[in-house]
Amino acid sequence: MSFPLLTATAALPAIGAIATAAVPAAKRTAAKWLALLFSLATLALAVTVLVRFAPDGDRYQLTESHSWIADFGVRYELGVDGIGVALIALTALLMPFIVLAGWHDADPLETGSRRWRPTQGFFALILAVEAMVIISFAATDVFLFYIFFEAMLIPMYFLIGGFGDRAHKDGEEKAATQRSYAAVKFLLYNLAGGLIMLAAVIGLYVVAGNFSLTEIAQARANGELEMATSTERWLFLGFFFAFAVKAPLWPLHTWLPNAMQESTAPVAVLITAVVDKVGTFAMLRFCLQLFPEASKWATPVILVLAVISIIYGALLAVGQRDIKRLIAYASISHFGFIVMGIFAMTSQGQSGATLYMVNHGISTAVLMLIAGFLISRRGSRLIADFGGVQKVAPVLAGTFLIGGLATLSLPGLAPFVSEFLVLVGTFTRYPVIGIIATFGIVLAALYTLVLYQRTMTGPVKPEVAAMPDLRVREIAVVAPLVVLLVFLGVYPKPVTDIVNPAVKQTLSDVQKKDPQPEVEAAK
Repeated sequence: MSFPLLTATAALPAIGAIATAAVPAAKRTAAKWLALLFSLATLALAVTVLVRFAPDGDRYQLTESHSWIADFGVRYELGVDGIGVALIALTALLMPFIVLAGWHDADPLETGSRRWRPTQGFFALILAVEAMVIISFAATDVFLFYIFFEAMLIPMYFLIGGFGDRAHKDGEEKAATQRSYAAVKFLLYNLAGGLIMLAAVIGLYVVAGNFSLTEIAQARANGELEMATSTERWLFLGFFFAFAVKAPLWPLHTWLPNAMQESTAPVAVLITAVVDKVGTFAMLRFCLQLFPEASKWATPVILVLAVISIIYGALLAVGQRDIKRLIAYASISHFGFIVMGIFAMTSQGQSGATLYMVNHGISTAVLMLIAGFLISRRGSRLIADFGGVQKVAPVLAGTFLIGGLATLSLPGLAPFVSEFLVLVGTFTRYPVIGIIATFGIVLAALYTLVLYQRTMTGPVKPEVAAMPDLRVREIAVVAPLVVLLVFLGVYPKPVTDIVNPAVKQTLSDVQKKDPQPEVEAAK
């Protein structure tokens, strides 16, 4: 039997979580180094997965299949296509930087505080989320996917509610209340989506007789499994609702600004750059493959919701006074682009959407982590409390600008290529939707440049006059990500070569082909 590489990649951070949590309370530094070591080891395994994956090979590779709950046809089945392997690589890549960025976020508070921050628990929860996300990207059994899709809510709930941002001016008691509210809102929204999905998962089993994605999809393609139109549509809606909450897509997005505002910066990155990608990934893997006709039926409404997310998120970002909430609303706008690319049902749109998931993860990590470093120095998240930072901390300001320019998809930085592909892919089939979506780019330039102007330029405010520049650890966090933003901005081929074959197979599932360009006959 071949080595279970996917299981090992998911199991390693899970083992790391247990080992980190078991470190004695007095050995906080040892717990941090142990978490970093396990995140780096997981990255090494993820790179191995990436190297062993053959883009032109079988659709699902490195497969594993074992009987789990035989009476109900539940199997432990794993396998990755090009989309899954790209997102596993993204997850493993970001984790060491998240750990390093949060190095002091769970240290004990000052003497006399009523809150104790268990450092070991903080890093153990982060590793636990990594394990669950990786297994979600690799699961090809619907029930297995559902379990980890829901299970990741538990560590995320404690990360949001138990380890919130310290930049509160309203007192510790009110800060704790706001953290609890954000954590409960996150949990309730996602649990509601998960319960509806559970009903759809049970319905799928009743219709198909098993939970295997590959078997069900193959049976549907061969005409061996027939679903009534109404049944397929109801099942699709059950799955899509849960994924739209996780994504998040308007109007199911309202949990995200609160969660990101109250979280530490590394946890905010974990939410939007890693966990939320499970929702958009699942739209490609499960909605389109299992319910192709229903996906096409729902496309017009979903595209409208995606465009609303793009414009609505960007407009609200323009008016924000809180740095973290601004980045949260910007992410809602970006997820609108991703969903739009998926349901444009073109190769350019879906390739761009997958590439956007990767690039958004990197660009948001840069911007949010730098924002976290900035906020921790000033002790405030309010934009109005900053000014003139570039004169006292030029390296911090410069990296913040690069992260902001990536967010507005400046040519030469990674998100530009993905956003361009999404717009081209959408415009070829839905030109009106594509035209409206381009206004999101204009708004992105507005909120990004206004944020930079108000925080980094102008007279130096007395409160930031003594602000230190980035330290060695902080530079080690953002410098590799900035390099990656530039590299993928000028040479995205390594990622597109991996995802394009999987995108073509997904389009084949829904029996869609790219529209042929209209060429006027020569006169």
